[in-house]
Amino acid sequence: MRKVNPMALVERARHNGYAVGAFNMHNPETTQALIHAAKNSNSPVFLQVGRAIVPHMGLEEAFRMTRRELENSDSEAVIHLDHGTYDEVFLALKLGFDSIMFDGSHLSFDDNVEATRHITAVAHSFGVPVEAELGKIPDAGTDVNWADYYTSVEEAEEFVAKTGVDLLAISVGVFHGIPPTQPLPLDIERIERIRDAVGIPLVLHGASGVPLDDLRAAIGAGVHKLNADTDLRHAFRRGIEQTWALGDRQLEEAMAEGLRLMTQATIQKMNEFGCAGMATPVNDMVMS
Repeated sequence: MRKVNPMALVERARHNGYAVGAFNMHNPETTQALIHAAKNSNSPVFLQVGRAIVPHMGLEEAFRMTRRELENSDSEAVIHLDHGTYDEVFLALKLGFDSIMFDGSHLSFDDNVEATRHITAVAHSFGVPVEAELGKIPDAGTDVNWADYYTSVEEAEEFVAKTGVDLLAISVGVFHGIPPTQPLPLDIERIERIRDAVGIPLVLHGASGVPLDDLRAAIGAGVHKLNADTDLRHAFRRGIEQTWALGDRQLEEAMAEGLRLMTQATIQKMNEFGCAGMATPVNDMVMS
């Protein structure tokens, strides 16, 4: 298992004009799919312990499961806490997560700044980078007045200056999940203005369902970590449903087909994001 510097992955992406894929796991098989995809496409990857798996499995077990699956892998993989609460962040640091995201977007601006600044100081003392979110990212199907959701350029500049975060997730027209209708184009100009104001790599959550041209424009504008889950989860589900549609089958057979289709879907994302082929050779990394 490699010891990976999360910010080195993102800074390399920024330097070379692509985005690192960040994907969520839900069980051992979906974790294996992401690791297989990273190996087969020679891609760096963020393995995200997120808001679906934590209620299902618990933060500690989800982390241990991910580490177990990575034990015999030489993939350039980061174990990342996604949308962590205040308490989860400190547990994640204790457990040994490689990077964390604190989601204080539900707080007032001042409270978000205060909480994020404290978390960042503690995380940095552990050598762990911090991603934070400013603006609100709606769930697919939500009736959205985007003026209430977009990240403010001025607030982003102030937020980063006061908190010292390493990565900033922004709201520029993305949803969590796939919207039922054609999504509006991303606000690329806003991404560029935020990039110029904050000077750190930007993150887009909700990359599933976003047109490829928009994703590539976002990368060019300063987004170098792209989060996607729904498309991959649907691929896994499709493998299970197609297997069971053949008649009585063992659960293991259905799960194996789900794993295979999710691996394929993840490789496709890695190619689209530009990170396929961009992993650092194992001999150049420090082993742990």
